[in-house]
Amino acid sequence: MTSLKEKQVAFRSLTENLDTTTPSGEFLFQVFGALAQYERALIQERIVAGLAAARKRGRVGCRPQAIIGGKLHAIITALDYGMSKAAVCRNFGVKRTTLIETLARVGWPAPSQQEG
Repeated sequence: MTSLKEKQVAFRSLTENLDTTTPSGEFLFQVFGALAQYERALIQERIVAGLAAARKRGRVGCRPQAIIGGKLHAIITALDYGMSKAAVCRNFGVKRTTLIETLARVGWPAPSQQEG
């Protein structure tokens, strides 16, 4: 606000009685800014507390993985036997993006299987 004031920039609301060129308008502007900062800090505090409570209950903060366990093993086996990724997606009912992200997460293909 100080740098704007030095450049002679002011705020005047057309719908509310707020004008930063007056002492009372500047005061209200500062109060609203302080309230917004306080509200943001409260929100942040609640988020941290909520995540801690969820962690304590055994919850993690991400979506469940779509391809795990036996399904993942079957997909990797199918890919190892030469099935295309498009066919894997159709046969196993997964989206291509999900398949590619999961394969990257598990490190498929192994570096020894990759073509140079």
